[in-house]
Amino acid sequence: MCETDKEKGRIGVAAIIIEDMESVREINEALHSFSDLIVGRLGIPYRERGVSVISVILDGDPDKISALTGKLGKIKSVTVKAVMSKK
Repeated sequence: MCETDKEKGRIGVAAIIIEDMESVREINEALHSFSDLIVGRLGIPYRERGVSVISVILDGDPDKISALTGKLGKIKSVTVKAVMSKK
């Protein structure tokens, strides 16, 4: 994505909760396929609750951000919510 595209895009954060580690490969593949949107990523295993939580900072077109979160949301045992800047 060129700088002009980023300037037209939005900043977003996706929160991903993984309840079954069998889904990790599919999650990583989805994130990789949208890697041009990703500014940063933080993943934390929450062993006491048996889940992992990933937060992903995104910058790009709102439709592409929605496409990524939609793809993630279709993965078994994964919950994802996103918030985007207004501008």
